[in-house]
Amino acid sequence: MDQRGLVERAQRGDHDAFAALAGAGIARLDAAARLILRDPELARDAVQEAMVRAWRDLPTLRDVERFDAWLHRLLVHACLDLVRRRKRRAIEVELTPLHAPSAADFSGDLVDRDLLDRALRALQPDWRAIVVLHYYLGMPMPDVAAALRIPLGTAKSRLHRAIGVLRTTVDTRDTGDPAVPEGRFA
Repeated sequence: MDQRGLVERAQRGDHDAFAALAGAGIARLDAAARLILRDPELARDAVQEAMVRAWRDLPTLRDVERFDAWLHRLLVHACLDLVRRRKRRAIEVELTPLHAPSAADFSGDLVDRDLLDRALRALQPDWRAIVVLHYYLGMPMPDVAAALRIPLGTAKSRLHRAIGVLRTTVDTRDTGDPAVPEGRFA
């Protein structure tokens, strides 16, 4: 059955249809939450919270074609809610690729993951969310802005600034200068 049919059945209370929808996207949601939150345990909590919200609010979804974007928006809001509720603490990140690597150079992959980890750590969670939604999940900027409930210009501006911080972080890696903390400019 197609996604539209599953969404419509789930809206009418079909648990199996919702389970099929959730199962289809759970890995991408978990990966996105891990990138935003930088903590695998918090990411699982955020995905669970997003799924609970999705089940609860699914009958109110007006455009069933936008189910995936709606679910990503719920996930981002769950992530940002968790960040607001928790104080700063040590964070552990495990990045998992969506697809198997085509090259056999695992040392290069390790260096790239470490570089990505350091660069993402320099961003605030809301900036990180924009980067993850746009580049990792491939959402167009209007959908990112809608998911975060911010104006499109604001989303573009934050993405531009986040990319600047990521570049600064990558550039300072070789010089040994400290990275810009917390995704802010000096």
